[in-house]
Amino acid sequence: MHDEVEDRASQKKSTNRFYNWFNERTGINSVMHASLDEPVPGGARLAYVFGSGLLFIFISQVITGLCLALYYVPSAESAHTSVAYITKQVAAGQFLRSLHYYGSSAMIIVLLLHFLQTFIYGSFKGRRELLWISGALLSFLVLGMGFTGYLLPWDQSAYFATAVGTNIVGEVPFIGQWLTNMLRGGDTLGTLTLSRFYFAHVFLIPGMIFLFIGLHVALFRKAGAAGPINEDPVDPKLPPESFYPRQVVMDMAFALLIMVGLGFLAYFHPVQLGPIADPSNTKFVPRPEWYYLPMFEWLKFWSSRMEVFAVVVIPGILALVFFLIPFLDRSLERRPWRRPIPMLAVCIVLVGMVFLGFKSHLDDLHDHSVAIQLAFQEKQAEEYTKAPFVPRMESASGLPVSTAPADPLVAKGKAVFSSNGCSGCHGAEGTGTANAPSLVGITRKYALPQIAELLHHPNAKMLAGHMPSFTLSTPDVTALFSYLGSLGTPAAEAVPAPLAEAQAPAVEKSAVVRGGPGIPPGTGAVGTASSSAAVAGGKIFEAQSCARCHGEAGAGMGRIPALRVLIAKRSDAQLARLIQAPDAAMKAGGMPPLVASVGDVSAVVAYLRSLAPTKKEDVQGIAPQDAAKSTSAAPASQGIAEKSGGSSAPATAGSAPVASQKGQPTTQVAEASSPASAGRAVFVANGCAACHGKEAQGTHFAPSLIDIGGKYPPSQLIFLLHHPKKAMRAGGMPAVTVDDTQMKDLVAYLSGLGKAPANVGAAPSPSPHSSSDVASKGVAPGVAADRASTTAAAKPVKQMPLSAEAQQGRVIFQHNRCETCHGVDGLHGTVAAPGLAGTASMLPASVLDTLLQHHSTQMKNGNMPPTNMNSNARKELVAYIRSMPSPPDAQ
Repeated sequence: MHDEVEDRASQKKSTNRFYNWFNERTGINSVMHASLDEPVPGGARLAYVFGSGLLFIFISQVITGLCLALYYVPSAESAHTSVAYITKQVAAGQFLRSLHYYGSSAMIIVLLLHFLQTFIYGSFKGRRELLWISGALLSFLVLGMGFTGYLLPWDQSAYFATAVGTNIVGEVPFIGQWLTNMLRGGDTLGTLTLSRFYFAHVFLIPGMIFLFIGLHVALFRKAGAAGPINEDPVDPKLPPESFYPRQVVMDMAFALLIMVGLGFLAYFHPVQLGPIADPSNTKFVPRPEWYYLPMFEWLKFWSSRMEVFAVVVIPGILALVFFLIPFLDRSLERRPWRRPIPMLAVCIVLVGMVFLGFKSHLDDLHDHSVAIQLAFQEKQAEEYTKAPFVPRMESASGLPVSTAPADPLVAKGKAVFSSNGCSGCHGAEGTGTANAPSLVGITRKYALPQIAELLHHPNAKMLAGHMPSFTLSTPDVTALFSYLGSLGTPAAEAVPAPLAEAQAPAVEKSAVVRGGPGIPPGTGAVGTASSSAAVAGGKIFEAQSCARCHGEAGAGMGRIPALRVLIAKRSDAQLARLIQAPDAAMKAGGMPPLVASVGDVSAVVAYLRSLAPTKKEDVQGIAPQDAAKSTSAAPASQGIAEKSGGSSAPATAGSAPVASQKGQPTTQVAEASSPASAGRAVFVANGCAACHGKEAQGTHFAPSLIDIGGKYPPSQLIFLLHHPKKAMRAGGMPAVTVDDTQMKDLVAYLSGLGKAPANVGAAPSPSPHSSSDVASKGVAPGVAADRASTTAAAKPVKQMPLSAEAQQGRVIFQHNRCETCHGVDGLHGTVAAPGLAGTASMLPASVLDTLLQHHSTQMKNGNMPPTNMNSNARKELVAYIRSMPSPPDAQ
């Protein structure tokens, strides 16, 4: 027993000796005394625990954030995969990520409680102005941490919510666009955005928080604790009590309570990870985190003209008042019932924020389509979180590659799926949206013949979901079936194969082997080069995303002709110079210079020379003699025939050739009867074709108008156009407001639909070589004449170069993946949505801007997603839409 006492005394002596040695070198005694022996007037209180709780949560966020940063890669290609790896593969990774996620919300809640306690107790009074201001700065830094951290998972919610947030920043006068570009690192969200947000979230903002925490604690020590509400904030009268031990125990108990609560949530309700960010998903409904919901709902009350007040003026005034509270409430009175005006003002702001947050949630519940989409997004995130981890493979260039063997049939099927607008309803990867079900596993349910039959004749359920019918060739259906079978596997990530082969005129097999007339040797029908230089150039063409503007295999896209037409009269040396230093016209069209070696530039030139002619070139301005040469191998059944001048014109689908003066088959344009032709111009100019179809044949937005003259006499038609029925208004049909002459012409056109001969060609005059007869082949006479007049042998619409504003609008149009539904460049549309050229492009800019903000009933019925962009972006998008060409018959 005596020995044990001696041992303990010896150990205590050794400990004291080490502590004294350490204290002499660090002054730990004075630090502990300053920290724990601080006097608290009136004694310890539970109301004082929030400041220590905030410090604990911040330290927890730093620790969990550092653990997550060990695996995170801040790039658009790898960010989502790295977070998925943390969530699904790393031991306790999902628990750590959930702790970090819930910790950010807990920090906002405790911060709000801390400010409320400080304000209600009047603890900012008595020479504590700087203490309050430093705390206010810390609160904004905490909100900044939440904003920058939300993007880092790079899933759908993070991407679209951040897009909305950065658009809101763009509303700041004068510097808004600069701020948006600085945050994003450019015009769009991408790797530069992620790297900037990551730097701010991990280094910049935490460093500033540490700095202001030190300043806040120092100012608190200088001013001292204010004590209870009945204490004098300058000269405390109540007996003080040391911070240690009672207040320390209370603070530790509160921190333990927070830790248990966060652990409970992280374990039993782990945070989900949605699918990777897909800017082409036009159906996604973005919603910010709960603490930004009041601001999100607040902006709904303001029109575009008043957005500056909603984003800058009113929030700026509130923020300024928040900072200046110690200077506005300067009396030493601390009891809240003696300060009615400040208390009432704070109550109004708090109640308003709570009201706006709940209203946003209730609006989502009451809007049926939004509620369905949000539920679908929640389910999609849940399913993705539960799915096994699939590693992302990358090529040497950094582009993703499939882990499955490449299948050209799957790639072609994906192109068929995209080009027919299927992604507009079923999603970019066929995983389904709120408007159409997932197609994953559909090939296990239906065989190839059944799929083909359903495409041609949709069943009742598909028709009820606005599924149109498709008439695809057997090879296309087979390719589409292969792609549908690959959905849900890495093979579905195959790059879509160009469909130029299906669109180009048939070329004899011998011509493909030998090069054929007008085709360089070694070049196939789709322009696939056999030389090594051309192959290398083709890879550079693909890697630089040249097809985004010039089309697959350089076949042209929208207003840009085929590359073979553009380079026909230029030498190789000129091409090389233009590729490296584009001229003014190319720069105005958005053409960037190619920074590459001489060998790479030569390879690109070789690839361009190897491109094969396509049928599209004939429409886009290829010289007549070149067109005749390049299409001489195509049979007349493909609709390509010589004219008297040696040129060729593509036959219109659905119309039969008519004998020309030389006996060769050719497609002609019918004479247009004056009233019906003028009526069609009114039909197009008023946007009727956007819903009822170009030939009034109907779409899934509006019914067919063929034979409507047999159902309604002209007098009833005029009345219906002026006063649509309730069912018509519900479908988005507006009242037609035109003068009497235009109304008579429109009724004449509608009454003649489906009757022979209709002769309502849109072209103002027939071709010089045309005859007066058009033989229809499987198409209604009026429709055949109309198709012939609008698509066969007509002069292409002259397209003006885009202005800088319209060019930027085109970038916005493509970035928001509007092409998914409205087609390439939005010109011709898809089965999911109409084209914008000639209809929307003729609307006034103010009307287009209003429609982008507040969708019409027709647009909502067509599942047009919300347009979340600032006024500048809308202005540029409107400029691009209005720059689209109008048809020759438009008024």
